[in-house]
Amino acid sequence: MRLLSILWLFLCALALPVSAQAQLVRIEGKRFIAPDGRVLHIKGISLGNWLMPEGYMFKFEVAKAPHQIYGAFDRLLGPEKATAFWKQYRDTYIARDDIRFIASAGFNTVRIPLHWNLFMSPDGTMTGEGWALLDRVLGWVKEAGLLAIVDLHAAPGGQTGINHDDGPGYPLMFYVPRDRDLTVKLWQAIAQRYAGNPTILGYDLLNEPIAPYHEIATLNPRLEPFFKRVTEAIRAVDPGRIVFLAAGQWSSSFDMFGPPFAPNLAYTYHSFWASTKRDSIQRHLNFSARYDVPLFLGETGELTDDWNEGFRKLHEAHDIGWSFWTYKNLDSPSTVVSIPRPEGWDQIVAYADGLRPDKPSDALIDKAVAQYLAGMPITHATVRWSYLASLGLRGAP
Repeated sequence: MRLLSILWLFLCALALPVSAQAQLVRIEGKRFIAPDGRVLHIKGISLGNWLMPEGYMFKFEVAKAPHQIYGAFDRLLGPEKATAFWKQYRDTYIARDDIRFIASAGFNTVRIPLHWNLFMSPDGTMTGEGWALLDRVLGWVKEAGLLAIVDLHAAPGGQTGINHDDGPGYPLMFYVPRDRDLTVKLWQAIAQRYAGNPTILGYDLLNEPIAPYHEIATLNPRLEPFFKRVTEAIRAVDPGRIVFLAAGQWSSSFDMFGPPFAPNLAYTYHSFWASTKRDSIQRHLNFSARYDVPLFLGETGELTDDWNEGFRKLHEAHDIGWSFWTYKNLDSPSTVVSIPRPEGWDQIVAYADGLRPDKPSDALIDKAVAQYLAGMPITHATVRWSYLASLGLRGAP
């Protein structure tokens, strides 16, 4: 049965013109190969908190999930002003200047986390402001000579079982057929829209699936079959595209995977605050050697510059590409670009988290939100040059 699946996907690839296939990054053994035949060493950065907001990047401790963040700004600003805020936010948080700066710093890839509800309504209609935003940023990425990995950070129903999948706190996608169907439908729509687009390195199907404290004996065997189904849907309209399969247990374990079920599969894991010695990745190296497949460190960072350097060098020593988390954050030393903390932001946080019952004054809210938005552009934010240097990239000018 596995042989038939591989044959079917191979035949799909033949349907794509040779000229289009030749423009795509491909996989040979453990390596990513650029269209010009050179080995591609991925040096990436994630555009976190842009199309997939996370509470801690607003300094919220309670309002962590996207729907909680949206609710907090509705309470702070009122629905109409909140809608205007989010439009300006998405237009400002990642702009053309950001992508140009990322390229100038020495990165070659951006990883773009998505929330499903910016691209699809609950009934499965493909609609939402996310399409235009993704089109726009991919245009900038192409213009800057970069590559993009599109990452589904929040799937319908939730795939992770924690706040950043915006689900109910349980990975319901693996239990509810309708949610799985919607996820497959969304990925096929994305793949059809960008079929043959050489700017896209690949598709990261699910971010950090299956929390380690849920029913892993039940859920783990469902992960690879679901990935196979999504891959077939993608390859039916976008043959030859690289697909990233995320490890289970928040992208920490490949134990549920067998040999690759199709060509051009890459395997991605996340690791934060681990040892910078080989022992911390040995299990992943074993998996890669067993099946002769490439690895990709899809998220890491958020510690010190010294740790960044050590962990980055560990992976480069084993020819493993990486993408650090994250490009831009609020008032943080562990990010490429840091947004200055606005005046009165602590009061914003306390109200958003429900720690103070009385709403701050409208004047304070308006001023703090205006400062937050004004501090987002690369020209007004703080560039952490030592962070870039720790990644072996451009240091201070």
